[in-house]
Amino acid sequence: MRLRAGLRHALASAALVLGLCCPAIASEVAPVQHFAVSSRPITQFRIGHDEARFGPLEFVGGLEMTAAARDFGGLSAFRFLKPGSEFIGVADTGFWFFGAILRDAEGRPAGIADFSMQQMVDKMGRPIDRKWEADAEALAVKGDVATVGFERDHRVAQFRIDRSDMKGPFRLLDFLVPVRELRKNRGFETVAYAAADGPLKGSAVVVSEKSLDAEGNMFAAVLDGPRKGVFTVRRSGEFDITDGAFLPDGDLLVLERSFSILGGLRMQMRRLDRDSIGKGRLADGPVLMQADLGYQIDNMEGLDVWRRGDGATMVSLISDDNQSILQRSLYLEFILRDYERQASGSQPKS
Repeated sequence: MRLRAGLRHALASAALVLGLCCPAIASEVAPVQHFAVSSRPITQFRIGHDEARFGPLEFVGGLEMTAAARDFGGLSAFRFLKPGSEFIGVADTGFWFFGAILRDAEGRPAGIADFSMQQMVDKMGRPIDRKWEADAEALAVKGDVATVGFERDHRVAQFRIDRSDMKGPFRLLDFLVPVRELRKNRGFETVAYAAADGPLKGSAVVVSEKSLDAEGNMFAAVLDGPRKGVFTVRRSGEFDITDGAFLPDGDLLVLERSFSILGGLRMQMRRLDRDSIGKGRLADGPVLMQADLGYQIDNMEGLDVWRRGDGATMVSLISDDNQSILQRSLYLEFILRDYERQASGSQPKS
């Protein structure tokens, strides 16, 4: 039997009021999942070779990670909460993850401890189940705030960090790039905070994976501060940007990936000159290192830069296995040795 229009309207209005006044009634709980992550140490970056130096980057060690949990994998971005130890991350399946790197007596990565995951929720506290709404690809941390970049439903959102109860976003940021310029699955893969004492004065910066302008350069933006505005990043061959973090001198280190039937899977790291980042500018810089499947890589998606206790500048990478049995979840760690900003860079031969 059909309801009259007036009755339908009254019932709909009552449901709306009930939802606004009593959101807990409509909310679900996104439980925190704690589970063990097994890891196999990686001692050689170039498979079958003991060399450790690759251009200015020196390989320290790595881990191949597995877990007997349905939601493990899809790790797309991470940041250390404590240098080289406790971390927070986002998976492109719509999950937060937390954990810590264990180390051996020489300080090399030896395992993963205290690992947990929990599903992202909306402002009402409801788990986000739709992939197009939960495709988290980028992460930056400042204080107790996590800033996350999402693809498909393009947005940059901020969350309070509480590993026991990650709630919905408390703020959406204006990412400045016209939304019509962002490709469906090629949106923001990098969110990074510049150093407060550098030329960008602590500004937040976002960079797209492969949203290109008419000249084939990738859209990006400085979201605040003295250089606020849209800029672009020169595309390097067929490589797309998958993450980035600022170095101590103010340059932006970006992680890039390419895949083709002929060339296979490749990754590279490029250092964008700090002076090329800002409104109306075209950012570019030298390639520091490049590797193919002759090296211990997979679908490299996440990067962080941190300082070791002895002052060394460290670069850490993770891979997104797409929750596929044909791919791997990797953690890789390098020292960035002394490097002249204007040098051309060197790289291992692929």
